[in-house]
Amino acid sequence: MIPTDKVKKVIDRYISLEKELSTGKVEPKFLAKKSKEYSELKNIVPLAKDYINFEKNKKDLNNIIQDKKNDNEMISLAEKELRDAELRREINEKKLKIFLLPKDKDDEKNTIVEIRAGTGGLEATLFVSDLFRMYEKVCSKKRWKIEIISISKSEAGGFKEVIFSVTGENIYSYLKYESGVHRVQRVPTTEAQGRVHTSAATVAILPEAEDVDIKINDSDLRIDVFRSSGPGGQSVNTTDSAVRITHSPSGIVVTQQDEKSQHKNKAKALKILRARLYESEKLKKEKERSSERKSQIGTGDRSERIRTYNFPQGRVTDHRINFTLHKLTDFLNGEIHEEMNENLRLKDQDLKLKALS
Repeated sequence: MIPTDKVKKVIDRYISLEKELSTGKVEPKFLAKKSKEYSELKNIVPLAKDYINFEKNKKDLNNIIQDKKNDNEMISLAEKELRDAELRREINEKKLKIFLLPKDKDDEKNTIVEIRAGTGGLEATLFVSDLFRMYEKVCSKKRWKIEIISISKSEAGGFKEVIFSVTGENIYSYLKYESGVHRVQRVPTTEAQGRVHTSAATVAILPEAEDVDIKINDSDLRIDVFRSSGPGGQSVNTTDSAVRITHSPSGIVVTQQDEKSQHKNKAKALKILRARLYESEKLKKEKERSSERKSQIGTGDRSERIRTYNFPQGRVTDHRINFTLHKLTDFLNGEIHEEMNENLRLKDQDLKLKALS
């Protein structure tokens, strides 16, 4: 149950913004931000008012139901209205919980996604391609734009690694729950005995960092150039266009060779480096703030096994919230990914509300 005072603050903030914006005296530098906040509140305020009025409406309806002087038709209508109100309250509470989720300053950022094959050999590389196609479909449904940064193909037709950027609205707030180890259980096409094999892939979701977020000193970088070769590049170049950047203080190394231009490869490598450094700093701060590391969802902990995709049973299970969907094909097609994400966000909300209280 959400504390009433928290819901009332949403309504009060909406009224305050409405008055402020109607004066036309908002400073230009704050206008876009406040207009966006007002627009978001406008959608949630009717739900908030309905939520606050529920107890009074419930009392009034119960009085009608219990009053023996009322005829059966009136009592029946009141009972139906009460059932509808209780159902609406449940839906409103879920939506309000998501809205009241403490805002992560990175939630509105664009994102870099890295998917890498883990244990399982060639079968793991096929799983990487499955995950990549799933995220492609999820992004397409949400009208987010994907740009491939790097792809390394395997002999089986899968991918050893895929790195891509996603641009659009509120991307990190959605995709951050995908960070971690994804496990697949299925019978490989090469398995003659029909035995189920287990493979894994690691997904990293990195908020795209700007220059203002992470300052990189040129003196901390070692940049090597070499000739692109072997699988991974989109083509094999005859010039030294591939770039390897080593960040000395952190030891992070980024290699980029997909572009024919050394300049473009360097720009992409720096983009990835900046995101990895930003994520590293963010995780360090989160660890300092919380001793209960495992109680956090969506913190980007890549070592944690978060989800299992079981093909023989046609199910996908998220282990952080013990939530299972028995529509694996639909999930991989991006059709019901939102359902999983909403449950993760709600659980995250519950944990944060408990922490606040």
